Amino acid sequence: MDITLNDIRAWHTVAMLVTFLGIVWWAYSKHRRPAFDEAANLPFADERLDRQSIAELEAEDAQKKEKLS
Repeated sequence: MDITLNDIRAWHTVAMLVTFLGIVWWAYSKHRRPAFDEAANLPFADERLDRQSIAELEAEDAQKKEKLS
């Protein structure tokens, strides 16, 4: 039995399909959801720090204004 180039292509296609389906299954599995939810919120993680920093700066400015008055 000779293996031809078309046989190799067919097996490669099947292997890639199985790999793709495995990645999709992994990505949409329930045990990965918390990690993906956390990653989805990363762009907004520093907003709380920004608000806190702004509040601290405003408090410092208010203290400086009180000292000058």
